[in-house]
Amino acid sequence: MKPLDVASRLDRLRARLHDAGVDALIVTNLANVRYLTGFTGSAGVLAVSADAAVLTTDGRYRTQSAEQVAEAGASVDIAIGPLKAQRDAVRASLSGASRVGLEADHVTWSDQRLWAEIVHTVLPTSGEVEALREVKDEGEIDRMARAAAIADAALEEVRGMLGEGVTEAAFALALDTAMRRGGAESTAFETIVASGPNSAKPHHHPSDRRICEGEPVVVDFGATFEGYRSDMTRTFFVGGEPHGEIARVFDVVQESQARGVASVAAGVAAKAVDDVCRNVIAEAGWADRFEHGTGHGVGLDIHEAPTVSQLGTATLAARMIVTVEPGVYLPGTGGVRIEDTLVVTEGGSRPLTNFTKAVAA
Repeated sequence: MKPLDVASRLDRLRARLHDAGVDALIVTNLANVRYLTGFTGSAGVLAVSADAAVLTTDGRYRTQSAEQVAEAGASVDIAIGPLKAQRDAVRASLSGASRVGLEADHVTWSDQRLWAEIVHTVLPTSGEVEALREVKDEGEIDRMARAAAIADAALEEVRGMLGEGVTEAAFALALDTAMRRGGAESTAFETIVASGPNSAKPHHHPSDRRICEGEPVVVDFGATFEGYRSDMTRTFFVGGEPHGEIARVFDVVQESQARGVASVAAGVAAKAVDDVCRNVIAEAGWADRFEHGTGHGVGLDIHEAPTVSQLGTATLAARMIVTVEPGVYLPGTGGVRIEDTLVVTEGGSRPLTNFTKAVAA
């Protein structure tokens, strides 16, 4: 597995600060702190200026922070202590900066007031680190591929339970356990298992409802490996091939997803991928039953830039990782969603999720 290229990230961030209208940036989002330093603790702030970077955290992480920053090769000083000492370290490191940025999407109003008292001149910024995270290095892609492979194998291990009258919650637990047994450090998000009429709810919480023959089951799940996540959805029909209206839903969603995947490539507008999927479903008469975006970026977070929806403004680039997950949801009948996680390439895309799309379970 290729190493992560953490060492270059701080300089890449510094190159963005001038255009963001700031001299320095206070990074409070923990996923962004991890991306820039390798530190995975639950408490930490990173202050980045033109010629320095200081990570502050508390005594619980004295040893861990030193080990992880050194392993990542990040050029970061570490300040350990109670909150006052941490804030003093940030103030000292930013004493030469006249315009200090805050991650506006990740601070509360009270946090903003606190930081204004510490460094006096704070300005809102948005998406500066997240923009760096959009294009993955080979080490990140390797870890996401491993997460996806763990998830694929786990679903193969437990898929047969769908025909045994298991509850949604029991199947979700079995799937989560199989992923952990296969090497996942955690699930990528709360696993969705939605059967029968529940499959018409895109984000249904697994319940004690028993999965029955003759109905669809939506399974949306992922694994986390060394911080990086996978995301996949498969919809099965229990007891054979679907029939009636739900069979047509399967056909339309499968076509929509296949066309969406085929449209992904470097240089393509993210919104255009959403258009492709949405048009197939609209032509089938279900435009109002596709009620979410086609996809999103994946990485250290399960939902990150770029957005693949009608609101998407990004142009896809090689080594971005995005999902394509159209769905149709008919209350009282059921729903179907099919999703893959893809690495964008110059000429198209490469799937990380490879589990069969065969319908019968």
